[in-house]
Amino acid sequence: MTFTSHMDRALAQARAAAERGEVPVGAVVVSPSGAVVAEAGNRTRECNDPTAHAEILAIRAACAALGVERLPDHDLYVTLEPCPMCAAAISFARIRRLYYGAQDPKSGGVAHGARVYAHPQCHHRPEVYDGLSEDRCAALLRDFFEGKR
Repeated sequence: MTFTSHMDRALAQARAAAERGEVPVGAVVVSPSGAVVAEAGNRTRECNDPTAHAEILAIRAACAALGVERLPDHDLYVTLEPCPMCAAAISFARIRRLYYGAQDPKSGGVAHGARVYAHPQCHHRPEVYDGLSEDRCAALLRDFFEGKR
């Protein structure tokens, strides 16, 4: 089987989030066959909802589209290392593989900070692949925040 990255679609969602004034993070859920099931960008400001992170919205949309509560054998592509809340949701959804771009030393929950998957209480640990399109993902975030200063 040939690996196909879906990070370009996640980046498109992140750019759309930035255009809405949201922190530019995008996420894509991919089925075992490689089909995109759902995609989303951050909408915390638009929805007045602190849980409306791209990962949460994409997981919710995928579960709704498939009529299931969990997504075993599905992969998630996200432009930024998930925060602890999103890392836990990814675990609860039983996502098979997590691919993310930019590191988040300040608020990350996978390789930094809480390191959710390292805790013995974590019932499911996805395979994690970091640094996918990292330069483009980090540049998008950096440019967005520089524009705010």
